[in-house]
Amino acid sequence: MPEGDAVWRTAERLRRALDGRRLVRTDLRVPQHATADLSGGTVVETVSRGKHLLTRIAHDRDWTLHTHLKMEGSWRVFRAGERWTKPAHLARVVLDVGSRSAVGFQLGVVDLLPRDREDDVVGHLGPDLLGPEWDADVAAQRLTAEPDRPLGEALLDQRNLAGIGTIYRSELCFLTGYDPRDPVALVADPLRMVRLARSMLEQNRHHPQICTTGDKRRGRSLWVYGRSGEPCLRCGTPVEHDQLGEPGRERIAYWCPACQPRR
Repeated sequence: MPEGDAVWRTAERLRRALDGRRLVRTDLRVPQHATADLSGGTVVETVSRGKHLLTRIAHDRDWTLHTHLKMEGSWRVFRAGERWTKPAHLARVVLDVGSRSAVGFQLGVVDLLPRDREDDVVGHLGPDLLGPEWDADVAAQRLTAEPDRPLGEALLDQRNLAGIGTIYRSELCFLTGYDPRDPVALVADPLRMVRLARSMLEQNRHHPQICTTGDKRRGRSLWVYGRSGEPCLRCGTPVEHDQLGEPGRERIAYWCPACQPRR
């Protein structure tokens, strides 16, 4: 599942292609909205909220197209007449403004709702790490609300802070020296942790390759994520990994047992 910075870049791409433009054709290829037609409407803006995308459209009323990429989804923009780079049967949404078409492929979620009901789909989210209303104090309070919860689970819970995925979860735990299996209560400075999380996403949001080490060379850009069995870039100890989370919702995590000793 894409990290919050990748979703932010997707919103930027949709903004450049669609904002302020009149829709000449729309096609929502999901059963619940198959008859909806927003052609003639104007795309106001697309914004990201954590890993969610909200495309606001002024038509007969103010609408919001809510999409989520989940594991397989993507939004791609094509020039008029340009051949799609994925099969048409994988398309779930088409927004055509004449000169450009934005196509959402394999989207995990497609909702069309009145704009004043956006909270129905994103109101549960914690502070957005890349949002204009980011609040580090609230994020720290939410993160530590369940002291006995494993830190790795709490960091992935979008109700605490929105935008962290499995890559940033592992890298953040490494940089702060905590084993992701340890309880949240052991975090000595949760405010520093959430501020570091925001800084990491901000530094990477304009770049497709996530880099947390400062070294973008192959195999050197991440401290522990994806490096199971390889030597830790800091101390040389073999990196370990496991599936963490509630049954049915497990996600992989990586850590260095020497740099992140379990407490």
